[in-house]
This record gives sequence, C-alpha cells and structure tokens, in this order.
Amino acid sequence: MAFTGSRRFIGLGFGAIQSGLFAYEAFRTGDYAPPLVIDVRADLVAGLRADSGHFRVNIARADRIDVATVGPVNAVDSTVERERELVVDAIAGADEFASALPSVAFYRTDGPNSPHRLLAEGLRRRALSTPLIAFCAENHRSAAELLAAAVLEAVPEEERKAVAARACYVDTVIGKMSGVITDEAELAQHDLATITSAIPSAFLVEEFDRILVSRAGEGLHPGMPVLREVDDLAPFEDAKLLGHNATHALAGFLGALLGLGLVADLREVDGAMAFLRAAFIEESGVTLRRRWAGADELFTEAGYAAFADDLLERMVNPWLADTIERSGRDPRRKLGWEDRLVGLLRLGLAEGVPTPRYAMGVAGGLEILRRDGEAGSDEDLLRSCWPDDAVPEEITAVLATVAVGRAWLEAWLADGFEAIAQSGIA
Repeated sequence: MAFTGSRRFIGLGFGAIQSGLFAYEAFRTGDYAPPLVIDVRADLVAGLRADSGHFRVNIARADRIDVATVGPVNAVDSTVERERELVVDAIAGADEFASALPSVAFYRTDGPNSPHRLLAEGLRRRALSTPLIAFCAENHRSAAELLAAAVLEAVPEEERKAVAARACYVDTVIGKMSGVITDEAELAQHDLATITSAIPSAFLVEEFDRILVSRAGEGLHPGMPVLREVDDLAPFEDAKLLGHNATHALAGFLGALLGLGLVADLREVDGAMAFLRAAFIEESGVTLRRRWAGADELFTEAGYAAFADDLLERMVNPWLADTIERSGRDPRRKLGWEDRLVGLLRLGLAEGVPTPRYAMGVAGGLEILRRDGEAGSDEDLLRSCWPDDAVPEEITAVLATVAVGRAWLEAWLADGFEAIAQSGIA
C-alpha cells in the first residue's frame, strides 16, 4: 500500500475523520497520488512536514489497537498566501475533495482562506471535463447543499452556471467513531502512537468501514471502496442522527451524572446496557421503522435490532477509549430542536411512539447545563436552545414528553435503573 497511483485527492481539515477515513482509505487502495491535506494549524502542518508527510492512525479493533503509518501527504497551511495558491491549483486538477470541518458553519469564514472561497477559485480555474467529487463530512443533513450554495456565492454571477457544473457535492453518513486524544495520561494508558514525532496527540478511529454517501452523478463514483453509494440517504441520515447519535448522547449524559470516565464504563453499571438497548430498539427503532418502512432491510425489526446491537457493542469498546466528556460535550447543541434527542422526541410524537428514555436523556442534558452554570426551569432552558419559529403546539407536546423524562430521571437518580425498569410508561 502506498500513494503511488494517479487519482488526485484533497482533504480540507486534518482531523480524525480526514486522516483515519479519507486519507487512510485512499492510501489503502494504492490508486491515489500523494494527496494534499489542508489545515489552519501551523504546528500540525509543520509536524507533518518534519516527518516527510507521514502520519500515524490508531485503529481500535474489537480486541486491540493497531497502528497504521500513512504517507506521504503534502500538507499546507491555508492561512499562508503562497500556500493558498497551491490549494487553488490542486482543486482545479483534483478528482476528489473531502471537507471534514468541525461544522458546516466553517464553510464560510472571514478572510481569504475561507473554504468556500478556495473552492470557488479552484473551480473557476478548472478545465477538466469531469466534475470534482466533493464529499461533505460535517455531520449535517444538508451539508452538500450548503457547501454548494456557499461556493456559488463567491463566484461572479455570470460564471455560476459553468462553475456549478464543475463539482458534484456529496452528502455522507459517517458512522465511524473517532477522536483526537490529547491527554498525556490517556495516551500512555492506551499506548497510542502520536500523529507524528513532533505532534504529541493521537488520532484514534474504530475499524468500522461501511460509509454511506449520496450518488455523485452519472458516470462518477468514489475511488475508495468503503464509500458506498445509495440512492436516498435520508433514511440512513435519520438512523445515524436519531439512532446512533441519540443513543450516544443518552449514554454520555447519564454517564456524566454517574461520574464515569469512559463510555465503556457503562458495561459495569447494573441495568445500563439493558436500558440503552431498550431505548435504541423500542423507542428509536419503532419510530424509525414506522417512518421508513420498506426503505431498506435496516428498517425491519430484525435489521434494526442488529444495527442497535452492533452499535452498542462498538460504543462500549474499551479499545476505542471514548470518553463520557466527549459523548456528552456541547449539551446545548445536542438539545437543539432538530438535533438527536429532541428530534427523536418530535418524530416519536408524529409517529405515535412513546420515547420516555430519550426524554430522560433530555432531562439529563439539562442537568449537565446546570452543572455548567446555566440556570432556569427545564422549559426555559430548552426554549433557549430552540428556534423562535418552532410550532407552539409541538413545543407543548415535546415539553410534556420531557416532563415524563424528568420523572424517570428523578426515579433513576434515587434508586438506579431498576426503579425505571419497573415503572413502565406513565
């Protein structure tokens, strides 16, 4: 395996997903030339260059951690003017591009190195007959649409039609758990290989490799076999957000209230895994099977149960070293109107499915907000996380569901999982 092929790839945002999915999988194919990777962190770029463009990724398997050395890549710092020219020229001649930024909010930033400006200028110069395939890996349902719109805003109006035809923006469902480990004790505890000899942090990803993407367009296909095209990504986006992500947040919030360090520690808490499984299958599963019946084998009783059991086992993989802090991080965002927990409560109400366990997770997230210094009633805190144009009747219904979750949380805090396991749905 090596970067010895001719297919040209660009990676924007060099974190765990860019390194442990896109760059790593491109490397494994043997079909790609050394890719260009772009970041704004001068120390990261310098560290990659110091090791001749090679980096290491820790891959968590079911029973061990393997280390893969990948390279060489060409690392550039987009805050440097002369290096932005390299980026623009590379976009003009690339086959594939992947953005893996913290969120879609980073598509438009101040300054000349904004991703939408770099893409716009590169596509304006593009003379290839085939469009650029641009994978959007920001964990947002409309990421591809948002990036495409942002790019065209940076293009003169008379050129927009031509530039729009030079790229196909692709949404992704990346169910691959990953992280960047920076704590020295954690690095030592798990014997993790650092990114480079000069960068004292580590990329850690699970071995999971079934990544779903929307179709790029006629005659265009990803060069990495792990990227699997589907005609309609929407059902799988719901399964990721309202199944995987919702359950992960539920585990994180409850784990934080228990004072746990790792998600894997939940295996040692009596009743915890049974509770999470019941939430995943009886609440998320029934809701999504009603919503997407017939869309795919996943949305059958057996298919969704297998999906849930696989994910739960992966979530508590001790080799992944997933922390409670990470899985419960940013509760305000995770309690958003269209995000994982409240999003599931809303869909459950629409489909006639009770969701008290995830409502309990919402109540747990509110307790985390209070630990972080925020004050107010459950309703006040939630309304501050929600948009002003949310439908009042739906707000009332969601708040009533959260009230049930609050009662469940109080019973759990008093007597543990056994109390709520026996309480039934009130």
